[in-house]
Amino acid sequence: MIDYVAMASPVSWICTDDSTSIGTNTANSNHEAICLFFVSFTLAKVRINEQEVVLSYEKITFFTLKYHYYYRKLVAIHPKDFSQFQVFAPFYGIINVNDELELMNNCYFCSKLKGYFMKTTERVFQIFKELNHIPRPSHHEERVADYLCQFAERLKLPYKRDKENCVVISKPATPGYESAEPVALLNHMDMVCVGMSDPLNTPIDAYIENGWMKARGTSLGADNGIGLSMALAVLESNEMVHGPLEVITTTNEEDGMSGASQLSKDFLKGRKVINLDSEDYDTITTGAAGACLQFHRIPMKRQPARGGKHRWYRIRFEGGLGGHSGVDINKGRCSAVVAMWAILAAIYNEYDFDVASINLGEANASIASSADIILCVPSGEACEFVKSQQDMMNEWLREEFPDNPKMTCSIEKCEKLDSVIPKDAFEALMGCLEQVQQGVVKMSEAMPGTVETSNNVGRIVTEEDSIFVSTHTRSFIDDDMAALSKEIADTFVAAGATSEVVMSAPAWQEDQQSAFLQLTSDTFQDVLGWRPRMVAMHFVLEAGFFVEHYPGIQIASIGPRIVEPHSTSERVELKTIEDIWQVLIELLKRLAD
Repeated sequence: MIDYVAMASPVSWICTDDSTSIGTNTANSNHEAICLFFVSFTLAKVRINEQEVVLSYEKITFFTLKYHYYYRKLVAIHPKDFSQFQVFAPFYGIINVNDELELMNNCYFCSKLKGYFMKTTERVFQIFKELNHIPRPSHHEERVADYLCQFAERLKLPYKRDKENCVVISKPATPGYESAEPVALLNHMDMVCVGMSDPLNTPIDAYIENGWMKARGTSLGADNGIGLSMALAVLESNEMVHGPLEVITTTNEEDGMSGASQLSKDFLKGRKVINLDSEDYDTITTGAAGACLQFHRIPMKRQPARGGKHRWYRIRFEGGLGGHSGVDINKGRCSAVVAMWAILAAIYNEYDFDVASINLGEANASIASSADIILCVPSGEACEFVKSQQDMMNEWLREEFPDNPKMTCSIEKCEKLDSVIPKDAFEALMGCLEQVQQGVVKMSEAMPGTVETSNNVGRIVTEEDSIFVSTHTRSFIDDDMAALSKEIADTFVAAGATSEVVMSAPAWQEDQQSAFLQLTSDTFQDVLGWRPRMVAMHFVLEAGFFVEHYPGIQIASIGPRIVEPHSTSERVELKTIEDIWQVLIELLKRLAD
C-alpha cells in the first residue's frame, strides 16, 4: 500500500461578522478576512490507468469536505455551523456510482466525497431494484400500490389510495418553507412487460453495461420506474429543501390511462407538477399528442380443420426492433403486422389455405416485433410455394428494412390443429389491415420534424369466438385524432366487427414562456451548464387529463435518457439519472423560495 498526499489549490475564505461561519457572498460582507491555506488528504491503495483507488475521508483542519449537490462542487463545511459552506473547487462530472476518481486541478478526488448527493442517488437505484421485484403490468398494479402505501406508513406520511389504485403521498414542507406553493411529482406505477411469458410472476433481471442499465431478455421498466424511484427518494430524504410536496402515482398509464382519467377533483392539491416520465434527457417536454386506443373484434365461429392431404406450417417473424408506437413510429421499423399481411397476401393470391391461429405483437402501445401464424395448405405444389416464401420474405425484409437486420421469417412444419378460422373472418381481417393507415399519417407543419398524426396496430390475436385487433391512434390535433379513430372504427364495423374505444386522452400543450417552465430551464442551465430544448413529443402523457381535472395546473416533464422503451432493448443511461436528480433537487428548492 502506498500513501500519497495530494495538495489542493489555495482557497480564499470569506468570514462573516462573527468569524465562525463561512459565507460566499463577498458583496454583503462588512468584515472580509481572507485566509489562504492548503487542504491535504491521504490517498491509499493507489493505482493508475483505471486501477482502483480508495481515498480516506477525513476532516481537514477545521473543515469537512463534502460534495454539494446544488452547486455540483466540492465544498468545505465549518464544523461549528454546518449550514454555511464555501465552494472549494469545481467538480466536472460524475463517473458512476462506484468509488472511482476524477482528475481535477492535478488532484484525485474520490466519489466518497460526493457525500449526500451520491448516497441519495444510490438510494434511487435501490428503490428501483425493489420496484423491479414487484411485477407491475398494466391492469395489475395492486402489489405496487401496496408497496407505495407501506412506504408512506414507514415514513409516517399521510396518503390516499383511490378505487383505481392511484396513490398520492403528502410530505410537509421543509421547516421555514411552509408558505410555499404545493408542488406535485407525477409518475405512473405500471410498465409495458415485453419478453415476459408470465408478467405477473417475472421479476426483472437488471444489469449495468458501459454506463447503461439494461434487463436480460425483458423490458427494463425504467419507463417510469426510475422517475418513481426518484420521487420516493425525495419523500425519504430529510436533507432537501422543498415546499409542501405531493407524490402522485397513477395506474394503467401504458394501456388506457384509466387511473388518470378517473382521478377525483380533490385527489391532488398542487398546481405545479414535475412529471418524471420523460425519456429525452436534454429536453423539457411541454406538450404531448392525444391518443385513442381502440379494440376491434371480428366475430367468428371456428370450423373443423379439413381432412385429406394437407400440410401444416408455423410461420414466425422474430427479432423486430419493436419499440414505442409513438416516439419510434417514424424510425422506419418493420412492424410484424406489415410482414404478416405481406406473406399471407402472397399465399392467398395463389392458393387455397386455412389459417388456424394468429398471435402477433407484445403490447397495445408497442410496435409489433414478432408474430406467430399457423396455417394449412393442400399437399403438393402449394407446400413448395409456402416453403419458398421464407427466403423471399427474408430478402424483402433486408431490402425494405435495412436498419432492422435481426428481423427474420421462418417457416416450419407443425402439428395439426383441430379447428381453423372461417374464410369470411380471415378475409375481413385482411381487408381491414389493407385499408387502415399504419405508421406516420401526417408530419407537423408547425413543428418541423415532428410526427403530427400516426396510427399503430399493436396486437392481433385469435380468440375463441373472435379475432382481436388493437389500434393506437395519436395526434397533436384532437379533431384529427377523433376523425382518424372514427375512420378506423368504421372500417372494422363495415367488415362486421365491433369496435370499442378503450381510452381517449386529450393532447396537451404548455405555454413555453410561463415562469414555471422558464425556471425549470434556468435550473438545467445553472446545475448542468446547458439549456434544454422545450419540445412537444409524439407520445401520450397523462398531463392532458390533469389539465382537464385540475384547472390552472402547470406541468413540466423531465427525465433521464431512456432508449427503446417498450422493448427488450430498453435501457437507461446512468449519468443522466444523476444529472436529472440534481436538477430535481435544485428545482424543488427554487420553487420553495
